[in-house]
Amino acid sequence: MSNDRGRKLKNTLWTRNFTIISIGSFISMCGNTIISFAVGLLVLDYTKSIFLYAIYMVAYTLPMIIMPVLAGPFLDKFSRRCVMYTLDFASALLFLISAVLLWDNYFNYPLLIIGCLLIGSIDSIYKVSYDSFYPLLITEGNYQKAYSIASTIDTLTGLMIPVSAVLYNIIGIGPLFIINAVSFFFVAIAETQIKVKEEYKEEYKQEYKQEYKQEYKQEYKQECKEAYSEEKHEVFTRERYIRDLKDGIIYLKEEKGLLAIAIYYFFSSVSGGASNVIELPFFKSNYNSGEYIYMYVWGYALLGRIIGGALQYRLNIPKQKKFKISVMVYMIISLLGGIYLFLPLHIMMTMCFVIGFCGVISYNIRVSSTQSYVLNQKKGRFNGAFRFLNTSGVLLGELLSGIMVNWINDRIVLFIFMSITFLSVIVIMGRHKIKVAEIYNRTT
Repeated sequence: MSNDRGRKLKNTLWTRNFTIISIGSFISMCGNTIISFAVGLLVLDYTKSIFLYAIYMVAYTLPMIIMPVLAGPFLDKFSRRCVMYTLDFASALLFLISAVLLWDNYFNYPLLIIGCLLIGSIDSIYKVSYDSFYPLLITEGNYQKAYSIASTIDTLTGLMIPVSAVLYNIIGIGPLFIINAVSFFFVAIAETQIKVKEEYKEEYKQEYKQEYKQEYKQEYKQECKEAYSEEKHEVFTRERYIRDLKDGIIYLKEEKGLLAIAIYYFFSSVSGGASNVIELPFFKSNYNSGEYIYMYVWGYALLGRIIGGALQYRLNIPKQKKFKISVMVYMIISLLGGIYLFLPLHIMMTMCFVIGFCGVISYNIRVSSTQSYVLNQKKGRFNGAFRFLNTSGVLLGELLSGIMVNWINDRIVLFIFMSITFLSVIVIMGRHKIKVAEIYNRTT
């Protein structure tokens, strides 16, 4: 009896480390949601241009193409925890500086673009660090529960959107940056208290050492000996970095199932980028107090995500059905996302609820399956490559939709992008069904 109880306690999801990362994520994501929505309103209010709004979003997205790929190899070598709290301290400082510059609703579009490039760079590296570090805090057999918690936290932070709109209209943008700076500062302090052994660093060194020796045993015997002498284990040279970067790309190419998932999510991200550019301006231009109508409609998506996340926390999806369920929800999301803007508000709300419910199922299956499948010493490189494709898609969608809306009705533009995503589900997932199912239909 006591042994069973000990095993149960050992295998609990809510360890000290998991609790810290979950609460910290919620606080920082709330602050980010408040700022990102308020800045979007600021750009629309001052520029009155969907194209300039799209450029603002591109400026934030652009660094996320380059930085994750560059950061991935470093994150497999060094402490991801240290990277996370260092970046959070840097974010707190940057938001504090922004608060001073934007006080009294002062607006300078070029300066805003520069700030977006900086914040985008920090956020992109942080997200790869977080994606690669988070699985280390999950106890065995609790991946689905853990990622249902993560998706629920992400959903709940959406409740900060109406808070953002109200505060923006009452106190202006400057004080909101102060709030965000404080939240990031406290989250950084909390992250320093996480205690976990990052064993992948040692595994990485041993794996790299063995591969290097085997590959260059004859031709570069002397160089190998020098590179891996005891006193040089910690040296991270330019050549070694390039090799690790190539290794991440090769790993993704060799894992056909992971590659298929990443390519599908590229197309999904393209339509997501188009949605980012089109939806909020659509509601602001077609309804009185459109930003509040937008929040009301998409509030149903948040409700759907909350309910979906709660169900997944309580219930395990049968592993043999995960692939089929994923394909089904991918198709539903793209179909409803392409047509909902053509319909009355009450139907929009229902569709958004379904999109939110399906979206959290999609997220949970994909993340829990891939993160439990990829080796710890490969996670940084995989997540960097995945985010590179994902963010490239978002950027492409933002750019193309921002240009297309100058000549084509915005609702039709969104329909075109979602139709392409719908076709990508059939083509990509259908063609690589066996390989993707091997990853999705796993016990996590």
